[in-house]
Amino acid sequence: MELTELFNQTPFVEHLGIEVTRAEDGVAEARMPLAAELHSNNWGSVAHGGATYALADTVGGAAVISLAHDVTPTVDMRIDYLAPVTGEVHARAEVIRFGSSLAMVQVDIYDADENRVATAQGTYKTGGQGESTPWMGEGAGGED
Repeated sequence: MELTELFNQTPFVEHLGIEVTRAEDGVAEARMPLAAELHSNNWGSVAHGGATYALADTVGGAAVISLAHDVTPTVDMRIDYLAPVTGEVHARAEVIRFGSSLAMVQVDIYDADENRVATAQGTYKTGGQGESTPWMGEGAGGED
């Protein structure tokens, strides 16, 4: 199974409508439409910051996994919201450092007019999980 398929079949990613379109060589890209259930309130049309954060974390994780070929839990992520999200957005993540225990990723999120609406930097664990992790169901194994 391709990495993009694996991410696109993740229940939380599906729930938010995120689609990972690329994940290879430390770079990942994804898009997220703005459904009404992602709005920050009942009367406006601005996305909840958590939805934008989830897009950044998802695409960042995909970029790291494309190099690690294993589970890479998020250790930390910092996001700066630069403009309100009022429609579909797309994100690009690039691994800027990949080490034996941690990786750092830079993520930029853009609206349909290519205005940057958020930027994030994430740290992901790249090693030391062992054979059994909470991310793997019983008998699932950690292989592609």
